[in-house]
Amino acid sequence: MRAKKNFVIVAYDVADDRRRSHVVKLLEKVGVRINYSVFECLLTDSQFEKLQVNIGAKIDSREDRIVYYPICVGCYTKIVYQPERKSKYVRVTVV
Repeated sequence: MRAKKNFVIVAYDVADDRRRSHVVKLLEKVGVRINYSVFECLLTDSQFEKLQVNIGAKIDSREDRIVYYPICVGCYTKIVYQPERKSKYVRVTVV
């Protein structure tokens, strides 16, 4: 049986270059960068929880902000890209 996946948009504002680099590396393992500080991720519940824990360990809560936007399947199918992308989701790997 396959695990249910959740589509999540992750946006970040990390003040320090080193911390930002760590966050980007974590996100590149599980998602696709769609903007400079925004990633699309397709994750199981456990992957999502693990990502939040791993990112939380890398950031400074006084200076940095990470926002997770879970998107329902119905809303996911209505996403509009300008210019249009060839593929909406390219890669999924386990955290």
